[in-house]
Order: sequence, then C-alpha cells, then structure tokens
Amino acid sequence: MKSIEHSSRKWRIGRKPAAALLFVLAAALSACSNDADSKAKVQDARRHVAMPVSVAEAVQRTVPVQLRAIGSVQSFAKVVVQAQVAGEITGVHFQEGQRVRQGDLLFTLDAAPFEAELKLARANLARDRAQLENARKQLERYTSVVKKGYVSAEEYDKVRTSVKALEATLRADEAAVEKAAIELEYCAIRSPIDGYTGEVKVDVGNIMKANDNDKPMVVIRQTSPIYTIFTVPERYLPEIKRHMSVKPLQVEAVIPGQQERQFVGRLTFIDNSVDTTTGTIQLKATFANEDNALWPGQFVYVALILGEQPNAVIIPSRAVQMGQEGSYVYVVKADQTVELRQVKLGFTVGDEVVVEGGVKAADKVVTDGQLRLFPGALVKVVEGSQQPGREARP
Repeated sequence: MKSIEHSSRKWRIGRKPAAALLFVLAAALSACSNDADSKAKVQDARRHVAMPVSVAEAVQRTVPVQLRAIGSVQSFAKVVVQAQVAGEITGVHFQEGQRVRQGDLLFTLDAAPFEAELKLARANLARDRAQLENARKQLERYTSVVKKGYVSAEEYDKVRTSVKALEATLRADEAAVEKAAIELEYCAIRSPIDGYTGEVKVDVGNIMKANDNDKPMVVIRQTSPIYTIFTVPERYLPEIKRHMSVKPLQVEAVIPGQQERQFVGRLTFIDNSVDTTTGTIQLKATFANEDNALWPGQFVYVALILGEQPNAVIIPSRAVQMGQEGSYVYVVKADQTVELRQVKLGFTVGDEVVVEGGVKAADKVVTDGQLRLFPGALVKVVEGSQQPGREARP
C-alpha cells in the first residue's frame, strides 16, 4: 500500500507540468488567433478607408526606339596658336574667353627686322633684274655677229651662260622677296577659325620662338557646330549601321538639370574599331549649337533615335514598383479599389516607360502613394494627377 500511494503521489505531482504546458499552448493559440483577428479587423478597416493617391492614365502612341547614354561635348575644332616666326610680342589684341572670328587679329610681333629683310630682298631683285636686262642685250648683239666671225664662239657661249645664270638668280631673288613678305605677314597673328579663346599664356614683351610647341600662345575652340561623343554596347552596332544606311540618325541631348531643353543633332561618326576592354563602340554626333549652349567638356544625356514603335502603351516610370516576382503596378478599378498587376517593361522614353504586357491603354495606374496600398484597397484620387507627356525626352 505504501508503494502504491507513493506511485499515485508521483503521478499527481508529474501531472502539473503537463497541465501548465497545455495552458501555455492554449494561451499562445488564443493570442495568435486574437492577433490574426486583429490584423484582419485592421485590414478590413483599411479597406473602408480611402487612401489618397495620384494616378496617370496609360496612353497608346507611337514612340521613338532609342539607345541612351552619357556623352561628353567636344569642340568641333581646336587650334593651338603659335608664332611662326621668332620675335618680340608687341601687342595682344583680345581678351581671355572672347569670341573671335576667322581673320581677327590676336597678337603682333616686332615687324622691324622683317621689314628690313623685305627691303633687302627687293633691292637684290632690282639689281639682278638690271644685270639680266644688260646681259640679254649683249647676247642679242653677239648673236647677230657671231656667224660673221666678229665674235668668237667662246665669247658668245660665255654671254649666253651669263644670261641663264642671271635668270636663275632673278628667280631666287623673287622667292626671297616672297619669303620676306610672308614672314612680315606672320608678325600679325590672326585667328584661323571662329571660336572662343582660352587663357592667354604670353604677355607683351615676351620673346617667341618659331613654332615653339612648349610655349603655346592661346588655344581657340570652335563651338558652333559642336560634337558630342558617347559610347554604346557593341551588340547594337549592326542595328545602328543598318538604320544609318537607310537615313541619317537623329541624336537628342539634354544638359543635366536642364531637361526642359532638348538639343537635336545627327550621328556623323562611328569609330573604326570596338574597344575590346569595355566592349563598346564610340559614336559622335554633330549639333548646330548656334547659341553655344553646349560647351566643350560638358557632360550630357544622349539618346540615339533608331526608329519608331507604333501603338506602344506608355506609363510614367514612377508608377512601376519592384517586388519578389518582378515589376508591378497598381491599377485603379471602376469601384475605386486597386488591383496589383505584374507588368513586362520595354525601353524607357524620358520619364516614361513602354509596357509590353499587364497594362492596356486607358488603364489608370497609381503614380504616388503605392507604399500604403494592398490589393483591394480603397483609394481616393487626389488633384494634380497627370497623364504621360506627349513628348519623349532623353
């Protein structure tokens, strides 16, 4: 009996932890159930509260097919101005950064030594011309009497040789005069192109060497027209060449921070080799740049227009969200609730994107306020919602 009572007591003592465990599990299940019920109640309550959102209507139109890149502006021409003759600088006739025209005077060198050289060359020419005239007259006299024996053949040959020598000397004198005149003109250094001057690197009184590569006087850059250089992946090269063989390709550019203004040019150059280190090909577009808004060294956003895609469905890029299953948008239905739709995206056109599946024209997509939404949520469209723009910007 004692052993039986002991066993019974043991059983009663061991039953308490089990009961406690059951109680804990029941409490946990009840809490989970209450939490789920609370979430359901909250979500149900949210379904009856209209969330403020901005929307845009998907539109269908023809859009340009384009390749986008970041490019840099390059001057159409660049000239490093140097002295072509040695001499002292006597005048600087422009300001740094000034716009100059072809032929405008930039620098003057001391012309006195070159004027003296020109005078000397002209004097030598006059002297040798007089000697040649005299030699020709003597040759005429000798020619008329050499057959009669009044003049020996040897004397006749000497006179004839003298005439030929003086004719050669005269040609050399004429070249010397021309050379001296050219060097005198080089004392006035003029702009070879239209453009803008850079920093003046010399001053009045400096002695210049002829064609001194180590000491340029100023750099002039032509900015109208102007180039934009950019690169695209080499896989697009065949398509670019195919379209370019049909018609000139349009290139659009905008300055960062000034997207409201668009510059239009055309593709004028494809590099003759692919960069094997980056797998890209360099392209160059030419822009008129009549107002010089584009400036050498500037970075720009570039769009190369290859063609057009008709009947494309366009929505604002800000309407697209990313999830675990890919891109999606919220579409506002007729009952003012939203539906989550997975979308297949095409290429980007400015601030808009082409949708190749998931949205059709006239659907209203949410563009602002998506973070508070869930499928079936009630929404209220706020004022200021816009449709996608009719103009594509790079």
